Amino acid sequence: MDYQKDLYFRRNVLSVSLVEFFWGLGFPIVLESTFLQLYLKNLGASSFAIGIVPSLLMTGIACFPLFSSYFARNVRMKMPLVLFLHLISALSILLFGLTLLLVKQTSSVLPLFFISYSVFSVCMGLTIPVWLNYVVRIFPESKSVPGLGYMMLAQNIGKVIASFFVLNIVEKYSFSTGSTAWVFIITGLVFVIGSLCFIFTKEVADKDDGIKDSISFYDHTRDSFVEIISNRRFLVFLAAADLEFIVVITTLSFYANYATIFFNVPVAIAAGLFVACIYAGSITVNIFLGALNILSLKQKFVLSKFITVVLLGLLVFFPGYIVFFLVSYMLGFGRATRNMVYPPSVKKFAARNDATSYFALAPILTLPVTAGYPLLFGNLLDRLAGLGQMSYQIVFGLSALLALIAAILALMIDYQEVSSS
Repeated sequence: MDYQKDLYFRRNVLSVSLVEFFWGLGFPIVLESTFLQLYLKNLGASSFAIGIVPSLLMTGIACFPLFSSYFARNVRMKMPLVLFLHLISALSILLFGLTLLLVKQTSSVLPLFFISYSVFSVCMGLTIPVWLNYVVRIFPESKSVPGLGYMMLAQNIGKVIASFFVLNIVEKYSFSTGSTAWVFIITGLVFVIGSLCFIFTKEVADKDDGIKDSISFYDHTRDSFVEIISNRRFLVFLAAADLEFIVVITTLSFYANYATIFFNVPVAIAAGLFVACIYAGSITVNIFLGALNILSLKQKFVLSKFITVVLLGLLVFFPGYIVFFLVSYMLGFGRATRNMVYPPSVKKFAARNDATSYFALAPILTLPVTAGYPLLFGNLLDRLAGLGQMSYQIVFGLSALLALIAAILALMIDYQEVSSS
C-alpha cells in the first residue's frame, strides 16, 4: 500500500501545497491572527470579547467534527468530501465580506462579525478532522513528516506574502468598513481557489476502507470515545498537545494589543510585521524539522513546549519593541512544530489506518480548557485593567505555568512502544 502511495508522493505534495499556499494567503486574516484582535479593538471590543474569538474557534473544532467523522467513516474515497468541506468554509468568509459591504451602521459590525465567525468555526470544525486524516492518508507513512513539511512551507510562504498585504492595507485605510469588507472577500476567494486544488491529488484506498457499517451516530460516537479513553498514551499526548496549543492561541490573540497599548508599537506593524515574523518562524520549522526531518517526532513535540515556556517568560520579564519581534518568531516556530507533529502523532497513537474519529473526538475531551482559557484570560485582563502593563504580565505568567506542565507531560510520552496496525 505504501508503495502505491510513494508513486504519487510528489504529485500529492505539490497538489496539497497549492491548497495550503492559497489558504495561507487568507490565514493571517481569520486564524490565529493579530489582524482580528486589532480590528476588534478598533471596533470597541473588550478584552473578554476578543477572547470570545479563539473560544468560538475551539468550540467549533471540538463539537462539530463528531458529525463529519460519523459521515466520513463509510466514505471510501475521501477527496470529494474534503473538497466540499473546504469550499463551505471558504464561502462562509466570502459571504461575511459581501455582507459587510452592505452594512451602513458601524454598531452592527461587531455582532455581524461574531455571527459570521461562529459559522466559520462550525465549518472549520466539520473540515479539520477529515482534512487531517486525508493528508496523512495520501502520504506513505515513512514520508508523512516531510510531506507535511513541504505542505506547511507552502502555506507559510502564502502567509508571509499576505502579512505584507495586511500591513499596507492597515497603513492606508486603517480598519474602515469598506476596506475590511474587501479584505474578507479576497480571503474567501483565495480559499475557494485553494480548495479546488484538491482535485489534483491522487488517493489510494487503505485495506480496510471497503468495510461498511450501519452503526448509529450515538453508538459510533460512544464506541469511539470508549476506545480513546482506554488509550492512555494518547490521552497523555493530547493533554500535552492541547494545553500548550491553547496557551499559544491565547497569546496570539492578545499580545499585539499588549505591544500597541504599552510599548508604542504602531498598529500597522503589529498587524503586518508581527505576522511576518510568526510565519518566518513557521518556515524555519517547515524546512529544518519538516522537509529535512531533523529530530525525532518526540523531540520535535517536546521542543515546541519549551519554546512556548521561554517566549512567555520574555513577555513577562523582558517586554520591549525588539522582544515582540523575537516572541512573534518563537510563536510561529512553536506553533508550526506542534502542527507538524500533531497529525502523524495522532495516527501513530491511534494505531489504526483511519484515524478520523481520533481527530474528531479528541478536541471535545479538552474543550473546557481550550474554549474556557481564552475567556478566562480576557476576563482577567478586564478585571486587572487598573494594574496597566502588569495585568498582561500576570496572565502571561499564568500561561507560562500551563506551558511548563505541558512540557513535563510531553517528556513523559513513550513514542517507541506505539505502532500502527
